[in-house]
Amino acid sequence: MAARSTRTTRRTWRGAALLGAGAVLLPLLTVAGPAGAASPGASLAFVAKERGRARPLVVGHRGASGYRPEHTLAAYELAVRMGADVIEPDLVPTKDGQLVARHENEIGGTTDVADHPEFANRRTTKTIDGVSVTGWFTEDFTLAELRTLRVVERIPAVRQRNTLYNGLFQVPTLQEVIDLAKRLSREHGRTIAIIPETKHPTYFRKSAGLPLEPRVIEIIKRNGLDRPDGRVILQSFEPTSARMLDKALRVQVTQLISASGAPFDTIDNGHGPTYADMLTPQGLKEISTYADWIGPEKTLIIPNGPDGTIGAPTTLVRDAHGAGLKLAPYTFRNENQFLPVDLRNGTVPSDYGQALREYELFYRTGIDAVFSDNPDTAVLARSLFADK
Repeated sequence: MAARSTRTTRRTWRGAALLGAGAVLLPLLTVAGPAGAASPGASLAFVAKERGRARPLVVGHRGASGYRPEHTLAAYELAVRMGADVIEPDLVPTKDGQLVARHENEIGGTTDVADHPEFANRRTTKTIDGVSVTGWFTEDFTLAELRTLRVVERIPAVRQRNTLYNGLFQVPTLQEVIDLAKRLSREHGRTIAIIPETKHPTYFRKSAGLPLEPRVIEIIKRNGLDRPDGRVILQSFEPTSARMLDKALRVQVTQLISASGAPFDTIDNGHGPTYADMLTPQGLKEISTYADWIGPEKTLIIPNGPDGTIGAPTTLVRDAHGAGLKLAPYTFRNENQFLPVDLRNGTVPSDYGQALREYELFYRTGIDAVFSDNPDTAVLARSLFADK
């Protein structure tokens, strides 16, 4: 089925499903879930309103990657059991065109490929989005070959406890993540959404000959997920990819926004918006023609001051909402090194800081979701905030 002719039509339909107090288009079953989980009867993509406040979604960023190696079925499942509403697979292709969940196509730091002598000659150097990268790349492996590898913790110096799980898990496919979300939805009595990201889409389309978008579109349609009810929200840093997905599908779309620079399709084309351009009123209005959400780096909502302490909120939440867009900032993490300096406890970078305080400050801005490596902390903070 072709995409709807205008986003206005889609947004009107979706508004009833996502924001209406009496909406019943996507009901959830009654369930005794964890604190802060979706309320009975709430629609998925804008979790229930409690005490007059809209409760933001919690997205398990690469799963519960604060507790398990990222982009594994174990990390995704743990995120849901901790109360996450959405799980996030970043997508890259294999040599034979299968979509798998990895943050990057270079897998030297997230798998044990270096320990496989049979793949030693696959190590190479490529230019990815203008940056020279040396390692092993998913597009040089068939899915069967990739299945012989096992996942390892990406930042072991910060998350040493996650190394306990090194060597236990395989790299999952997008289809496996979809199947997991469906199973967990049944088990938990609430709809678990997925928010896949197309990674390096210009590179894969123009340099590797493995365009991501047709594969994403085919899998979404094959699984009966081509609908705007929030069960699938697609995302990309590159507007070209986001627009292609929006044109072909009825699902919600997120434009990701970095704090500096420009999307690679802008750089590659020699024209197009920078990330700063996207943050202007005109830029947000333009995004609203093909997307429903923006996913800004969190410092674009509450920046840090020159001394590294947390500052005052910008007007981005108000401006985005004024353009009809919802916001899902990234990435919230518990460790000191990822927090403003005045929210740290002690000087050890890997120790936990005052993450609950950071969540509260961001929730008070009116954001609609958070990407979190620690979904249990995000859910707890959401419950505490709702009670105030």
